[in-house]
Amino acid sequence: MPSVKYLIELTPEDRRTLEDSIRKGTSPARTIMRANVLLSSDRSGKKPMTVSQICETFHIAPQTVQNIKRAYCLDGIDAVLKRKKRKTPPVAAKVTGDIEAKITAIACSEPPDGRAKWTVRLIADRVVELQILDSISAMTVQRTLKKTGFIPT
Repeated sequence: MPSVKYLIELTPEDRRTLEDSIRKGTSPARTIMRANVLLSSDRSGKKPMTVSQICETFHIAPQTVQNIKRAYCLDGIDAVLKRKKRKTPPVAAKVTGDIEAKITAIACSEPPDGRAKWTVRLIADRVVELQILDSISAMTVQRTLKKTGFIPT
């Protein structure tokens, strides 16, 4: 018989939290399934279900049960029920504070000859021309100017 690596003994508060998330039914299916796995694995109440029984009952893989148990034992109930917040965005921001300042400076400067005022397309072209960025869309320029509070006259 294999040894049980992670023993689940829920506190009354954790048990209440899990039961509430199941009972209300407004939580995502992933959260409800994970709550059910933890409640089924709990040793503090009645006899806990085995991993194979849990797998059959909830139609999940044994590794999933182990991952849920490990996450609860190591990181607590929030790590099991809530998704981990990403530390960095999937794509790094192209426009930083330094580049925002340069875009605003271009927008505040005199428009090119033959033009009465700057357009976002002209500003985008100038940013590329001055090699501030390799490429930038007019919409990015427009969002940057709106964010910085610059209103062209």
